[in-house]
Amino acid sequence: MADLTNNFAGLTSPNPFWLASAPPTNMGSMVERAFDAGWGGAVWKTLGEPIRNVSSRLAAIDHGAQRMIGLNNIELITDRPLEVNLKEIYECKKKYPKNALIVSLMVESKQEAWHEIVKQAEDAGADGLELNFGCPHGMSERGMGAAMGQVPEYTCMVTEWVKEVATVPVIVKLTPNVTDINYPAEAAVKGGADALSLINTINSVIGVDLDSMVPHPNVNGKAAHGGYCGPAVKPIALNMVSELARNEKVNVPISGIGGISTWQDAAEFLLLGAGNVQVCTAVMHYGYRIVEDLIDGLNNYLDEKGIASVSEIVGRSVPRVTDWGNLDLNYEVVARIDHSKCVQCNLCHIACEDGAHQCIDLVKQDDGRVFPVVDEEECVGCNLCFLVCPAPDCISMVRIDDGSTPMTWRELNSEQ
Repeated sequence: MADLTNNFAGLTSPNPFWLASAPPTNMGSMVERAFDAGWGGAVWKTLGEPIRNVSSRLAAIDHGAQRMIGLNNIELITDRPLEVNLKEIYECKKKYPKNALIVSLMVESKQEAWHEIVKQAEDAGADGLELNFGCPHGMSERGMGAAMGQVPEYTCMVTEWVKEVATVPVIVKLTPNVTDINYPAEAAVKGGADALSLINTINSVIGVDLDSMVPHPNVNGKAAHGGYCGPAVKPIALNMVSELARNEKVNVPISGIGGISTWQDAAEFLLLGAGNVQVCTAVMHYGYRIVEDLIDGLNNYLDEKGIASVSEIVGRSVPRVTDWGNLDLNYEVVARIDHSKCVQCNLCHIACEDGAHQCIDLVKQDDGRVFPVVDEEECVGCNLCFLVCPAPDCISMVRIDDGSTPMTWRELNSEQ
């Protein structure tokens, strides 16, 4: 079997699957059960000045039979006393010396406050620290969380404060609630960050109860924006991870977070530059034991590809990510429909007619049946029919150019 051992910014763990800082890492007994289940590492739920949470703090979006494809939360950092958390961190690390135990931190923007909590976390045995610069609700109103991470100068400043006293690796957790993820990432690296983690949750209002007219989650007739996570955010997270993996100024390891539920999700993050992955919502949905499927699935994938170590796939897909201006304008595909597999739902015709380029006609065949037929001269290869088709392998996107004369927009523009 492939070697899943992970070395992330000097932090070693049995595999690249870590629990993200969240409710599943709220206390020692939970983290210990997670390690027993097979998780390679865990980021302890954020420590700081204990807060008071509200009651009714989660809301979700479902899609058909799939529950919780998107989860909104307004829960804050730990509401347990700091000394209790520190004691449990110490005991947990003694019991599980081979697992990576990272402690997430968030305090007010004072140098002495950061120095103090860093020393306390290290004294408790933390293998590494994660600076929470991403929480979009509750804490940001207090000048912490996303309010810190959205200002590159603050991100750099606080990272520098932490690095003045930290003796273990420091990971900066970035907020996605910015126009360009590169700026805070570069600021964190400038401040001395040993690694980055992203994404934290996305600002969101999940919906409104149409009877009471109160948004979710309802806290005595009122609601507040919260943090959005779960499978629905994965494409956003993948984009931001790949952006940083392509950025030469961001030359530190990246821990990928956002919508990871399966080994396939994890593999995508690794291929796009993540050195390991962190999981939260899927554990809240299905429990700690999903790590068994993550481990088995990734092991099987690597074995099938003939790859000996998980580290060998990190970043393999990054060179294939580029800017639109570098794409080949002469690359041409068209849709082709296999009528032997067609269920005659006509979704491809409807989607193309009303939502794309009107190149799929319904044509009566010799036997009297009506099938969708592609006018290849009009087809632009947009993929929409392929995406909506419910019949496996019925529609194929087939390359028709000869591949001999690639041309990008930048090349075309320079010639004109």
